[in-house]
Amino acid sequence: MPFNIGPFELLLVLILALLVLGPGKLPEVGSALGRTIREFRKASTDVEEATRLEPAPSPGAVANPVTSTVPAADSDAASEDRTAS
Repeated sequence: MPFNIGPFELLLVLILALLVLGPGKLPEVGSALGRTIREFRKASTDVEEATRLEPAPSPGAVANPVTSTVPAADSDAASEDRTAS
């Protein structure tokens, strides 16, 4: 079992959950937890499949080259404004 939880510890956790949540809320919490785990597993398998389908980048390729869109004259004027204040 994960986290080395034995039968005694599992029983203790279930009894505490029953005492804290009550018998009416416990099934709702259990089903919500099950839905959450199912959605997480589905999302993780979708991510694994997407990463397997993407081609590997070539060794010397740049993924997203950054280019400056600010002209040099504008950047000089901006630096002058900062120094004047």
